[in-house]
Amino acid sequence: MRVLEPQARTAGFSIAGAGHVVEAKLMLFRRLWRLNVLSSFGQPLFYLLAMGVGVGSLVNQNSSSEELLGGVSYVAFIAPGLLATTAMVVATIESSWPVLAGFKWERSYLAMAATPLDAVDIVFGHMAWIALRVAISCTAVAVVMAIIPETRSTGLVPAVVFAILTAIAIGMPTAAYAATRQGDGGFAAFQRFVVTPLLLFGGAFFPISQLPSWMRPIIYVTPLWHGVELCRGVTLHQLDVATAFGHIAYLGLWAVAGTFAAIVLFRRRLAI
Repeated sequence: MRVLEPQARTAGFSIAGAGHVVEAKLMLFRRLWRLNVLSSFGQPLFYLLAMGVGVGSLVNQNSSSEELLGGVSYVAFIAPGLLATTAMVVATIESSWPVLAGFKWERSYLAMAATPLDAVDIVFGHMAWIALRVAISCTAVAVVMAIIPETRSTGLVPAVVFAILTAIAIGMPTAAYAATRQGDGGFAAFQRFVVTPLLLFGGAFFPISQLPSWMRPIIYVTPLWHGVELCRGVTLHQLDVATAFGHIAYLGLWAVAGTFAAIVLFRRRLAI
């Protein structure tokens, strides 16, 4: 067996190296891509029909609902939030069990580390994979939104981009956390006590102003709320440049910090 010479390992990040990581993940994804794509279209359609049209018909009967929702119908209010929440769910799932599998069960990351790939390549490859998976899922949501007259908007394309940024801001810290785990027991708790509360209270289903005053600052510091505000603002054409820059910068900080933490912890786990 040929021994890898030390100088053969790449120093730092390379686009080709990250591309190889994405290629490996695509090889696994192609087995289930039809089911994933089908569910990406079906779930948001049923969700918008049930929540937006069904529950929305009750909400819209309230005389104060239009004022609370910024002058739009309930389905138009929650649909952009669905883009951001879809991004969060996909990113956290892809950054938890699959990451631990790469270290412990499948040991694919260890195999990659035995090649000239560096931990930086693996982390950036994972980031690119999150972006690709979320792009597929959120594009499906955007197509469903384009079908429904009340949610149709010229801002859907930038909204998908903002959803991808939201996914990276949430997914990379999750990947860093996953790199520290020896078992998957903590992932269920993470989904139950972090992801689900954010899904319910992150601003996707009702305005944050309806929450108790003590709870609002907690939601404001979460990346999901900023993603929801970006997607909703650009879709409803209510987003000004200064506000958009603030949200983007905040999500960027989460993405950079999460990526840096992931590189350190992946390298420590791989001992390279």
